[in-house]
Amino acid sequence: MPIKTTLTVFTFVALLFLPEVAPALRNYQSVDRDTIAKVFDLPVPKTKAPPEAAIARPAPARAPSHLIDPQHELDHFYAALLRGGPVRILHYGDSPTTGDLITADARQMFQHDFGDAGVGFVLIARPWAWYNHRGVDMDASGWKIDIAGIAQAKDGMHGLGGVSFIGSEGATAEWRLRNGPQERIEIAYLAQPDGGQFQVDAGDQTLGNVSTAGEAKAPGYASFDIPADARKFSVRVTKGVVRLYGAEFSRKNTGVIYSSLGINGANITLLSHSFNQRHWTAELRHYHPDLVIVNYGTNESGYASFVDTTWPKEVREAVRRLHAALPESSVLLMSPMDRGERKIERRNRNHPRSAPISPARSRSRAPNRRRLFQHLPGHGRPGYHEPLVRGRAAPGQRRFHPSHARRRQNRRRAPLPRTTRWI
Repeated sequence: MPIKTTLTVFTFVALLFLPEVAPALRNYQSVDRDTIAKVFDLPVPKTKAPPEAAIARPAPARAPSHLIDPQHELDHFYAALLRGGPVRILHYGDSPTTGDLITADARQMFQHDFGDAGVGFVLIARPWAWYNHRGVDMDASGWKIDIAGIAQAKDGMHGLGGVSFIGSEGATAEWRLRNGPQERIEIAYLAQPDGGQFQVDAGDQTLGNVSTAGEAKAPGYASFDIPADARKFSVRVTKGVVRLYGAEFSRKNTGVIYSSLGINGANITLLSHSFNQRHWTAELRHYHPDLVIVNYGTNESGYASFVDTTWPKEVREAVRRLHAALPESSVLLMSPMDRGERKIERRNRNHPRSAPISPARSRSRAPNRRRLFQHLPGHGRPGYHEPLVRGRAAPGQRRFHPSHARRRQNRRRAPLPRTTRWI
């Protein structure tokens, strides 16, 4: 032991016992020699084991108040999660889905708890400046963009995500992945007479060349294994004219693939009328999701007569089409995001039709096919919207802080089975 340390310890011990030899310091005595030995003979109390019945008894499960699923329509999805996957989730919605706001947090939570099976479906290019898929940087040029609902092409063949990208020779699309390696890329396109060709690259390596020519219009897919170190991918039209839809990035391991499929300004009629039924059915069956989330209503809430008369019929038709295409998959309807309106006193308040549209959803299905996730118990009360909107928000008044989006997703953990880690 170093000399300074030795002297310090010796001095400290001497000060402790100094009152023993100096009667004038007896009032400052801090150590009793008779009790020192008891420190080394400290009894340790024995704890009683809990009764065996208490250990075996599971905690009572409570049905979440914000999930309506009396006939267990979501059991297929729960079973898929417990099997390990890969489990595919398709989330259709409007502008919050377009920006991958709520969906990005949901994806992160699912993949944290059940495994990451890939980035999921990403469009060829940005139809809107705010289109986003968290963890993916995008760049593209040379494409004519055709969006379902306002499309110039009247065939209704809009792919999985509701957007077509028509490009001639030289049109390019690039993606750079920031959240770890992927193992497979699949490009979705429309096969058609006189279809052109495109090339798929991973970094400096060409993965393959694809012809989109076909006898008739039909969905087409080109899949390629990805080199282990690849992070940057591109598609380039090399001949003629092609019509592409998007790219899905995936891993071969088990886990969740959560694809955000948002259309800016969309409403429920996008699914009930804008998609060609046969084409959309083929797309849905190819991706074979275990859960389809239908998340509209915010844009419709500004039209009272539509909400009161037309909305339930359109929801029934959208759900009918989904069940016809995917009879074994779970379908979850989500109530609309909160929407404020700026009044003359320049204060934000909840839009008056946001609340009625959610009960309308629960009445829009046959009694044995009801499953609704309800946002409004958590954020539909009067005045809740006001502090959450960023300053001068867009006219839609629904641009929430990221922390608010995360709170909405934390509410979605409760509907999952107690045997998972999400309860």
